[in-house]
Amino acid sequence: MASTACFIIVSRNDIPVYEAELGSAVKKEEAAHQHQFILHAALDIVQDLAWTTSAMFLKAMDRFNELVVSVYVTAGHTRLMLLHDSRNEDAIKSFFQEVHELYLKILLNPLYLPGSRISSSHFDTKVRALARKYL
Repeated sequence: MASTACFIIVSRNDIPVYEAELGSAVKKEEAAHQHQFILHAALDIVQDLAWTTSAMFLKAMDRFNELVVSVYVTAGHTRLMLLHDSRNEDAIKSFFQEVHELYLKILLNPLYLPGSRISSSHFDTKVRALARKYL
């Protein structure tokens, strides 16, 4: 697993619906805020690039020191964003694809209101298990 990873799902209306600090690094509140800031700053780049390509996986979109922002844009323009220090693009792509499947299952739940926060502990557990597996 990467020593640093922060994962966020942002709806098409730029509202974060899920956030998770992943990785084995020591968790500090200021580092978590910095990770969120980096990911939100990358949203402008993603917004511009998402309309110019048909690819869903947008590899390394932005860099900050040794951290890289990778993005996966769904057909509904929901952005799955990962801040990491890993170099394995195939594993990151597999992580995004499997999380996308989990996200689709959440969307198919009739009790879930699209665009609202994902508070499912089952979803959180699965995402963290996928992060351990791929990152």
